[in-house]
Amino acid sequence: MTPPRRLGPSSANTRSVVLDMVRSGGTVTRTDLAERSGLTPTSIARIVKSLIEDGLVVEVGFLDSTGGKRSSLLELNTAGRFAVGLSLDAGRLTYVVTDLAGTVIGRLVSPGIEEGAPKEDVVRIARELGQLLVQLDIPLESVLGLGVAGAGLDLGAGAERLSLTATEWESFALSKALEPKIGLPVVRDNDAACAALGQYWAGRVPATQDFATLYLSNGFGLGLMVGGRVARGASSNVGEIGHMIIDIDGPQCWCGARGCLEMLAAPRAVVAAALTDDDLAVQLGLSRDPQRFRADFEAIARAAARGEPRCCALIQRSALYVAAAMLSIVNVLDLDRIVLAGPGFADAGAIYVREIRDYAARFARTRAIHPVVIELADPGLDAAAGGAATLALQHALTPHAAVVP
Repeated sequence: MTPPRRLGPSSANTRSVVLDMVRSGGTVTRTDLAERSGLTPTSIARIVKSLIEDGLVVEVGFLDSTGGKRSSLLELNTAGRFAVGLSLDAGRLTYVVTDLAGTVIGRLVSPGIEEGAPKEDVVRIARELGQLLVQLDIPLESVLGLGVAGAGLDLGAGAERLSLTATEWESFALSKALEPKIGLPVVRDNDAACAALGQYWAGRVPATQDFATLYLSNGFGLGLMVGGRVARGASSNVGEIGHMIIDIDGPQCWCGARGCLEMLAAPRAVVAAALTDDDLAVQLGLSRDPQRFRADFEAIARAAARGEPRCCALIQRSALYVAAAMLSIVNVLDLDRIVLAGPGFADAGAIYVREIRDYAARFARTRAIHPVVIELADPGLDAAAGGAATLALQHALTPHAAVVP
């Protein structure tokens, strides 16, 4: 059981923490908040009053009377404010608008960033975001901010995250370029971290549970939630699971090592294996264009989901490498939940889930103590965008839990 969080009444983050307790608690009383926080009833009453006045918390009824004054029940006012999340991807841009609980109330999908330069795409993003808010009849002043998720967008400590598919977006000052055009604060993080944060905020994973989200797009990323916060590391680069070494005698990786997960199991590796079978490549209509490997991977994954034997074998081999990597993560961190998210799992995610579950059930060091839940994210394709909206909510409402990358 998590011990009560003890706060000082003068803490700059006290209001933030109390709001987070209401959010994660569902329905609570002022007495509950005082007990969990260690604050006096008077301090809690003052903070709750300000949250109600700001439209962030509402009273929804009363506890049954036990002889004295009935305690009022408090909940997050989910319709009090909104946030927008944007997932930047070569294949498509996904926008979602969420309420304060992280529930998606509207979405828009448009062509990806593969062709355009960042400065051109920023103009389009501002236009499309405005169109979405108009369609939903949401005034700009009700929106707390825009969160952006994308591979290579976590530039903590001034060090760019290198990538085999690096583009101008790797070092583009997105917030500086976009904020004046949309009139909203912009925060950004990598897609795996956003996907994990979204699962936590929306309550799909208990607030007291540490877990990891494995995200698959061009490659693999790992978002790790510990104690209700995204784990960062020394340079905000936690989660580079694509460079976990699976085979010390494996193929040379662009990072300099051999046998990295990315070289053995990522979409580019699956497509390369498929292209060695000319008959299969023709049957699936694979482009053989290195710039279109994502589309080719999706064709292979769809065929595997339909049961095409050669494609099943290719995806299963990828899934076995992933399962080995995730087993190491489970054993090192003693996790009991792994969530799979991202467009790479859209078609054949069930195969990856099956292989990871099997490995964890057979080989996890703590399998006799607790099971390991392996599941696909809900919502799957919108996981990064929804999590990015959550990122904006967290920075605006609960900054005590937000760490700027």
